[in-house]
Amino acid sequence: MSFLLWLWTVLVLVLVYTLNTFRSKYNKRSRLPPGPKGVPILGNLHMLGDFPHHDLHRLSKQHGSIMYLRLGFVPTIVVSSPQAAELFLKTHDLTFASRPFTEAAKYISYERKGLSFAAYGAYWRNIRRLCTLQLLSSNKIDSYKSLRKEEVDLFIETLEKASASRVTVNVSNMVTSLSTYMSCRMVFGKKFKDGELDKLGKKGFQAVVQDGMKLAGLPNMADYIPYVGIFDVQGLAKRMKEVSKVFDELFESIIEEHVRDRDRSIDKDFVDVMLSYMESNNSEFPIDKSNIKAVILDMLVGSMDTSATAIEWVLAELLKHPRAMKKLQEEIETTVGMDRRVEESDLENFEYLEMVLKESMRLHPVAPLLIPHESMEDCTISGYHISKKSRIIVNTYAIGRDPSVWKDAEEFIPERFIGTNTDMRGNDFKFLPFGSGRRGCPGMQLGLVTIRLVVAQLVHCFDWELADGMSPKDLDMDEDFGLTMPRANHLNVIPTYRLRI
Repeated sequence: MSFLLWLWTVLVLVLVYTLNTFRSKYNKRSRLPPGPKGVPILGNLHMLGDFPHHDLHRLSKQHGSIMYLRLGFVPTIVVSSPQAAELFLKTHDLTFASRPFTEAAKYISYERKGLSFAAYGAYWRNIRRLCTLQLLSSNKIDSYKSLRKEEVDLFIETLEKASASRVTVNVSNMVTSLSTYMSCRMVFGKKFKDGELDKLGKKGFQAVVQDGMKLAGLPNMADYIPYVGIFDVQGLAKRMKEVSKVFDELFESIIEEHVRDRDRSIDKDFVDVMLSYMESNNSEFPIDKSNIKAVILDMLVGSMDTSATAIEWVLAELLKHPRAMKKLQEEIETTVGMDRRVEESDLENFEYLEMVLKESMRLHPVAPLLIPHESMEDCTISGYHISKKSRIIVNTYAIGRDPSVWKDAEEFIPERFIGTNTDMRGNDFKFLPFGSGRRGCPGMQLGLVTIRLVVAQLVHCFDWELADGMSPKDLDMDEDFGLTMPRANHLNVIPTYRLRI
């Protein structure tokens, strides 16, 4: 009898445990955020097309600002309102401070060794601190002021020559080149022409960077369905490896050049700082060449691609809205006049410029879905269960066009910011051009200085007309989706120089 009693007791305990486990899983499942039904294996992946930020925006209108998707086998939460963004990026910031491991992180970011894709932890904190102190602090940004002036002056002089000949210029390419030159001088200590940066002999480095940004943002089945990566059905891994090869060969040659010339170099740049740290044999935070390459890539792309994309969209909106262009020109003329160019010290006086930048970045966030976050533990948000390892996508595009937050949300109206204290630093969750919280963009301050200066110079120094007699209302505003969101079509314009110098 004692044996049978023992056996029944064990069976009852097993049954109770099984029922409790099932009930717990059922309760968690029933407490998931609302979302569309998926299909076997793919989940909701088939619902994402060429412009995922648009697709997610549309779905959020049906299912809510905290929406659950299953992308392949990965539980995914899509955040589409200021209130929801504050919960994930501020209230529970630490829980969602990590990044998922993706093929882009593997191939482009040297196995997650860069600042952008690194998992949250001691390594990321140390790398961020090093980058901030040596490249992105206020003092460092100020120290690059003369560098920015030199490059912007050359840029304006090139446009002035084009103006004298009344030729059409691809201002998108020119802004990208300007941003590249400034970024290279800050990170590498020297300026590279695009051809010098081309290590494969097939396309320029700027185009390779743009390819990398596009590949890093595209939905990749290998990130969501186990073992699919082996077959590379979308061909993305092959393309990422090609991009990575260009980056690696370039950075290897630059590092070797710095090693050779260190004794002769007086001015130490960011690469020199990273090499010194590597050679210090820091036992708590050791790094090697791959770490240096990953961080260089982050700093280069972060300062180069994002600024150029933002400037391109601002100019496009001003070209499409001549009244706003004229109003901005008048503001700058009132402060600066027509006998000199804008200096960085003038920028704080341009209130309408700030409104124009905010309105453009509201409509065209540089990174419409930011970089996905990953939850480090189970948690409950607004009564919903969010499991560990869930992927968190913050749709800043949807937040910026939320009609409950923004009146006439689809219209370009810089004046909407008159009398508001909305900033661009992630403190106001209805406007997140640089993200917020621990994983907010560390290069925001540098990016804003560059964007403000270049836009002010372009507007002050030139009148603009679209090529081929195109009317402003006919200018397309099509996007090209990736990790960043540049214009699909470059801006071809005719500048007319307007200063008296």
